[in-house]
Amino acid sequence: MLIHPMPDPIALAIGPLAIRWYGLMYLLAFAQFIALGRVRIGQPHIAQAGWRREDLDDMLFYGVLGVIIGGRLGEVLFYAPLHYLSHPLEIFAVWKGGMSFHGGFLGVLLAMLIWSRRTGRRLMDVMDFIAPLVPLGYAAGRIGNFINAELPGRVADASLPWAMIWPNVDQLPRHPSPIYQALVDGLLLFIILWLYARKPRPRLAVSGLFSLGYGCARFFTEYFRTPDYEVHFAGITISAGQMLSVPMIVLGIVLLAVAYRSPPAHAPAAG
Repeated sequence: MLIHPMPDPIALAIGPLAIRWYGLMYLLAFAQFIALGRVRIGQPHIAQAGWRREDLDDMLFYGVLGVIIGGRLGEVLFYAPLHYLSHPLEIFAVWKGGMSFHGGFLGVLLAMLIWSRRTGRRLMDVMDFIAPLVPLGYAAGRIGNFINAELPGRVADASLPWAMIWPNVDQLPRHPSPIYQALVDGLLLFIILWLYARKPRPRLAVSGLFSLGYGCARFFTEYFRTPDYEVHFAGITISAGQMLSVPMIVLGIVLLAVAYRSPPAHAPAAG
């Protein structure tokens, strides 16, 4: 049976300065955003819509703020409000981990709304552009969670080849749920979105597929993750992550339905 390696969360320490693996995973996420964004700008239908490399740097600045502020506030409000109410200074300790994707999603949405208004672009054109760039960054964050020995999985059958003991939790075999989410919610969703977005699609379609795909993937992988808390409704028990994914599934269905009522179209260049 596998045992979680429990690596040191600090990748490099120079005097009082400590560089954590979790932070490095976020830097990797932002770097892949720029790299993939440049490839995406080179696609003919994206170039024709007036996207430029300079837009990436500008969007990244707004996006970083949205991810960090939204992700942290989402963790505080959605998952552990009572804990942070008792320990308010820990809200700012983002280097220790604890970021909510759903909060980060809302934060990026708000950040892109501000950026789109400043540049004269439509918000949904912006979201359609960045949607395929998000899943690999999410996967990097989940790898950071794994390194930090966070988000342990539910108890698994000991015969499962990759069942893993998390020494910081107990001695029971568990699903390595951060790896599941990195592979399914991250890598698999990226492949689907990237292939889909390589061709011209109706406005809202790429964003809709992202919202629907992530919502479904997260709802599935949550079955293998120890829930932060569970909600009981009409005889059904769902985790906090599943509950937060339902609106994304509904939103994705609505966006795709609206998108395919119109023929493929792309926004003209800004300005």
